Amino acid sequence: MTPNPSKRKRFGVAVMAAGLLAAAFAAHAEKWDMPMAYADSNYHTQNGKAFAEAVGVATGGALEIVVHGGGSLFKGNEIKRAVQTGQAPIGERLLSAHQNENAVFGFDSVPFLVTSFEASEKLWQAARPTIENILADQNLVLLYAVPWPPQGMYFDREIDAVADMAGIKFRAYNAATSRLAELAGMLPVQIEAAELTQALATGVAEAFISSGSTGYDRKVWEHLSHFYEVNAWLPRNYVFVNKEAWEALDESTRNIVRGMAMLAERAGTAEAQQLSDWYVAQLAANGMTVQVAGEGLRGDLEAIGVTMTEEWLSVAGDEGKAIVDAFAEM
Repeated sequence: MTPNPSKRKRFGVAVMAAGLLAAAFAAHAEKWDMPMAYADSNYHTQNGKAFAEAVGVATGGALEIVVHGGGSLFKGNEIKRAVQTGQAPIGERLLSAHQNENAVFGFDSVPFLVTSFEASEKLWQAARPTIENILADQNLVLLYAVPWPPQGMYFDREIDAVADMAGIKFRAYNAATSRLAELAGMLPVQIEAAELTQALATGVAEAFISSGSTGYDRKVWEHLSHFYEVNAWLPRNYVFVNKEAWEALDESTRNIVRGMAMLAERAGTAEAQQLSDWYVAQLAANGMTVQVAGEGLRGDLEAIGVTMTEEWLSVAGDEGKAIVDAFAEM
């Protein structure tokens, strides 16, 4: 049975929100549709629903946020643009998937720059002001960000070294995963999370890198046999608002939304940490071979990581270097 810290946190957030109820005096009720790319059962989506519920309670119903999970309103790769252009007032997106727009968005997918939640939090604090400024220039207001558990590699066969990956069709979800596939001799195939199960079932993809959460949500043991714990990086999902929609809210409502966003970031991060090992255990419980990457495989991947880090720094420029330098000083 899936542990349900979401329910407890949702209750806790709602209680805190209720304490702010008297501060909410919006003149007109407002409804925001919130597209999210991941299944309703995923903790990111559950956290988004808890955030939406808390905002509704705290504003006395003056601002209603309706979450649409699983890419049902907009596909994952459409969400950011939809919010920028006002087709949706609020949404969630994995920003590293938009590294082609700005290389800095890939800061959370630099291989082996961080391999733990503690380091990921420090890197996020180093990067946050820059990410907020970039998004502001794109007509977006950042609310909160929640990490995924450390990324591992899924295969349909035993892998002892990068040489064993040659020719495998590898699901990519951002520039980093595409480049990883190329450097490992695999064939990158761009596939959104909502399409992953079908891609595996039809052989469009034979392997991918992601957290234990994705493997569990998509029941990948039905198609793949091995999971290697490599802790390559901890990417984040980001929730942001269209700037015009944000500015249309009164100051009191904006303050409430920011307060609930802060709580959502904390709750989501805590849940990611709590579920991380549980997800991996469930992969094993459902028949997958789960193991820490061996010395040879780890060494090969770290060598690829050095190359990818150098490449990212070269394109991310001064902003990217400033983020890494600030992180190193923490």
